[in-house]
Amino acid sequence: MRVGIFTETYTPYISGLVTSELMLKNALEEKGHEVYVVTANLQNFHYEYDEEERVLRIPGIPTGIYDSRLTSIYPIQAVNKIKSWNLDVIHSQTEFAIGTFARIFAKQYNIPIVHTYHTMYEDYVHYITKGHFNKSSKKLVEYLTKFYCDKTITELIVPTKKAYNLFKQKYNVERNIHIVPTGIEVERFYKENMDIKRKNEIMKKYKITKKDFVCVFVGRIAEEKNIPFLINVVGKLIKEYPDIKLLIIGDGPDKEEYEKLVKEKKCEKNIIFTGKVSWEDIPIYYHIGNVFLSASTTETQGLTIIEAMAASLPPLCIDDESFRNTVVDGLNGYLFNNEEECGEYIVKIKKDKKLERSLKRGAKASAEKHSSKYFAEHVLDVYKKAIETQNNTLKSKFINLVSKVNPWKK
Repeated sequence: MRVGIFTETYTPYISGLVTSELMLKNALEEKGHEVYVVTANLQNFHYEYDEEERVLRIPGIPTGIYDSRLTSIYPIQAVNKIKSWNLDVIHSQTEFAIGTFARIFAKQYNIPIVHTYHTMYEDYVHYITKGHFNKSSKKLVEYLTKFYCDKTITELIVPTKKAYNLFKQKYNVERNIHIVPTGIEVERFYKENMDIKRKNEIMKKYKITKKDFVCVFVGRIAEEKNIPFLINVVGKLIKEYPDIKLLIIGDGPDKEEYEKLVKEKKCEKNIIFTGKVSWEDIPIYYHIGNVFLSASTTETQGLTIIEAMAASLPPLCIDDESFRNTVVDGLNGYLFNNEEECGEYIVKIKKDKKLERSLKRGAKASAEKHSSKYFAEHVLDVYKKAIETQNNTLKSKFINLVSKVNPWKK
């Protein structure tokens, strides 16, 4: 099968979405399929095509939202190149400019299009509105989401029941919706594949010792991730347990604000911001920790939770529908409802090494079902369904056309 992945962001940009796209591309290629990528050029304003990696980069202008770029919705220079690929199916990963291009191209050349919905956009409108017109903005987001994820595609993929319910119960979408939890290359995070020397270097850099109990957060440093919640929890705990540390890994628009908050609380020695780290080093950072923390209620799935579990790191997450099918209390981690509960679970695991070892085993075992192999198989099933649906639609249109021009029709 020849698959075209259309996405706004791809390497060298680092995010959960990019990790998912890379993993899917690699897994499909291992199964013998040809995978092409159409993405925005984050480096310069030129068209670039990497023949070996099959990646076409389209120039665009910066949007001012993190590192994203806005491209043309129908870049003529890219059309002939993509036509030469003879794609069997298009997999859109975005609702924006390149996502629009994917839909126009798919319709023009009768190619089935699968779309994966990654982001709960209603939780992100504050970046555009700055607190104004939130109600009307959310209605506009709902309208656009329904248009992009219902009217213009063949099949829709969502990673969790939470996203499924959004479309079925709130948006009243009638089309097929496939729940396919996003996978990761779990082997990459296994302890046996870790560079111990590099781990020791990182621990030394941030003055972390083996006696410390380290809580880890990995992700975008922004309002929707609810990082002040984590800072408050650890800020209270270190008064009694000074060996507890919080390692905040990543970058984002609110990093400086949260660093200021930590200074105000006089917690700089215990709450550490690493900034952006390399893709290769991410698994090592997980292995520095004892538990993983997340208080975000805006996730569609939370890939970092699965990465943490693959690294045998028990997750402590806020009780949100995105995490309920992943985190099982007492088996691989815990769900909490407030700051007090979160703190209690941290202390409980810190004091009980037997429990910590048990949760680590459960976390690694739970991550297995999210392997790239199984994810690719599920996505391939959706591709086949999309091709079947498209063929049936074209057949139906042909029959209707023939019936209209049939001279024997009475």
